[in-house]
Amino acid sequence: MPDFAVLARDIKRWGEELGFQQIGITDCELGAAEERLRAWLARGWHGDMDYMAAHGVKRSRPAELVPGTVRIISARLNYVPPATARAPAVLEEPTLAYVSRYALGRDYHKVIRRRLQRLADRITEAVGPFRYRAFTDSAPVMEVALAEKAGLGWRGKHTLLLNRSAGSYFFLAELYTDLPLPVDAPATDHCGTCRQCLDACPTGAIVAPYELDARRCISYLTIEHKGSIPEPLRPLIGNRVYGCDDCQLACPWNRFAQISGEGDFAVRHGLDSAKLVELFSWTEAEFHERFAGSAIHRIGYERWLRNLAVGLGNALRRSSDVAQIEQITHALRQRTSDSSQLVREHVAWALLQRLRPAIE
Repeated sequence: MPDFAVLARDIKRWGEELGFQQIGITDCELGAAEERLRAWLARGWHGDMDYMAAHGVKRSRPAELVPGTVRIISARLNYVPPATARAPAVLEEPTLAYVSRYALGRDYHKVIRRRLQRLADRITEAVGPFRYRAFTDSAPVMEVALAEKAGLGWRGKHTLLLNRSAGSYFFLAELYTDLPLPVDAPATDHCGTCRQCLDACPTGAIVAPYELDARRCISYLTIEHKGSIPEPLRPLIGNRVYGCDDCQLACPWNRFAQISGEGDFAVRHGLDSAKLVELFSWTEAEFHERFAGSAIHRIGYERWLRNLAVGLGNALRRSSDVAQIEQITHALRQRTSDSSQLVREHVAWALLQRLRPAIE
């Protein structure tokens, strides 16, 4: 029988040696989080993310998702790449495309999954075969609630995990295990009276502290939502074509955010400051080639063009440069007969934005 206290200390050390910034351990009790989840689903705030409800209580009861689980090893990994164009500057330039900082490099799922497997292998070497299952945003797992209980940080008012020494720019991952390891003390809340994340949300999706209506969230609209983006929300999206970081950019704790040393998270294809028109000109073959191994690839070419069309329409509203307006208009007209009805709809809306300032 291993000394589980020693093993827990070793797991944390091995995790850091493998490149994780922090490892914590917790049990399976998520009663309070389950009640929040039920209330959130009852309000319909999950939109068309039907998978959020499909697994029932397996999301909040780890032992029902993976029988035999008694502990969760929670890990975090920084993702901000070095030498990245300043996010505020990109957001302020309407002709540029804003891509959420976590998606500028390679797909984090593969990077973290490999690292979790190596950690599991180290544990196996120490104690012999044990039961485990690794997750990284890949199954019905309440990763923020688990990470909070494991002491990695606290759930901020924007619903993301916050860490006093690292802000919120990191990924979370988990190993469900049958090893009865000692658990860590949960983190405490340090948001205080601050509400900068609520005030910064472009669409008002953070309806109250710790409460997010995903149906208004730009990350949901540009990534998870498969259909037409509601017209009233399109102008509020601005040039954000994949995800949104505004609540994180506004958070004072992110002055402590740390740059990632992970090479796979380095910026690819100039996505930190790419021009909307240039991205809109990519063929479907170019989309698949350039986004192979990227988190962006999973939304598909159609939704990518939909998002870019919205960004171009908003650029038409904001730009006063005649040459820019003509270039954007030309790019949009090239897709007025696109094979996708979804793309055609958003292109038609975008072209109308050239007239909006005069109308309003």
